[in-house]
Amino acid sequence: MSINTFAELKTAIANFLARDDLTDRIPEFIELAEGRINRELETREQEKRATATLSSGNEYVSLPADLRQIRSVKLNQTPIVTLTYLSPDQLDQEYSSNSSGTPASYSIVGQEIKIRPKPDSTMTAEIIYIGNVDALSDSNTSTTLLIRSPDIYLYGALHSAYDYLLDTANAQLYNQKFNNALESVRYDEQRSTYSQGRLQMRSDYQRQISLR
Repeated sequence: MSINTFAELKTAIANFLARDDLTDRIPEFIELAEGRINRELETREQEKRATATLSSGNEYVSLPADLRQIRSVKLNQTPIVTLTYLSPDQLDQEYSSNSSGTPASYSIVGQEIKIRPKPDSTMTAEIIYIGNVDALSDSNTSTTLLIRSPDIYLYGALHSAYDYLLDTANAQLYNQKFNNALESVRYDEQRSTYSQGRLQMRSDYQRQISLR
């Protein structure tokens, strides 16, 4: 059977477990698998864009709730300004708390982005970041990752199921299958991102040599 939807995934997990007393637990096993996927994978599906309004004199902006890694922070103006990341201490050393103008740098403080100089007018910032894969549910029945790589969800959920059942042997078996599936997806992502893989690797190597 195909495994392209939340319902089909739940059915597949139940078939592999071959027992009917865990039906209510299966969505939890899927959620645990999604947690591992979000922590351990970095796919195109997880690359997202968010915009935030910067108000005059306010140096803090809330981060997207599912943010795991920032790719870039830009100001949507002409010309576009790409902000440079600095550590919190570096940001305070580089710019005084009274500085204002067009922001040039940012740092991360808790659940917020701290920007300096403080904006001197209302601006729009664009945040490109790595976030979570959208969670599967009865209302969100599928994701690109599920369609392309159902084995990741299946093996991750089965690992959680057998861990719950204290079945160490099967838990280890499906944990290894899950990790192998992760590696396969990472390779596939790398190959699709760098279609000229060998040429790119050679170019990077030559560039390193030229800098020595």
